[in-house]
Formats: sequence, structure tokens, C-alpha cells
Amino acid sequence: MSCNRKAFAVRAAGAAALLAFLHFVSVPAEPRYPLCAYHWLTGRPCPLCGLTRGIFALAKGRLHEAEHFNALSPLGFAMLFSLFWSRQGHALAWTRLWAAGIAAFALYGALRVAVV
Repeated sequence: MSCNRKAFAVRAAGAAALLAFLHFVSVPAEPRYPLCAYHWLTGRPCPLCGLTRGIFALAKGRLHEAEHFNALSPLGFAMLFSLFWSRQGHALAWTRLWAAGIAAFALYGALRVAVV
């Protein structure tokens, strides 16, 4: 097996293992203890509040539930799984996804803090 095929197999196995974990493990809709320090201090949700629960919901195929937790859950899901892509040959797409994702989360966070 060539080095590229071996690296692809390792990345694919890692992505499959992560997806299986996200699918088979359940997290509560409302955490027992708030983990977000910003939310705890201000009472307002941060840009990432609900993202973990949203990603777990997406792995189970529950898009509406994921968007309820955090509107940018699908983007976070795509960004998470892009970490398993080969950056060789896809560097521009990977960079654009992450740059656009960070900008979207920053804008979403500003709006979420200002409006909510």
C-alpha cells in the first residue's frame, strides 16, 4: 500500500470512528451543569453555545434539532470533518471553508449577543 493510500485509509478510519461516536453517544438536550463560562457570567449564549449538541444531533440525522441548538451546527460539522481531508490538492477549499466558518461564527456571535 502506498503512503498516500495508507494516509487516506487512516483519515477515513478516523472520520468513520468520529462519526460512529457522535451517532451512538447521546448528550442531554440541556446540560446538568452549564459549561460555557460566557453564558454562566452573562446569561447570554456565546457563538458556540449549543454547537456540541448540534453536532451530535447532525450525526444522528436530526437537522432541525441541530439548528435549534445552534444555527451554524451544519457549518461546524463540515469544519470538524474537514480536518480529515488531505490538504494537498484541497488547500484552497480547506482554507476558504475555515476562513468563511470563522467569519460566520464571529458574525453569528455578535448578532447572538446583541439580539438575544
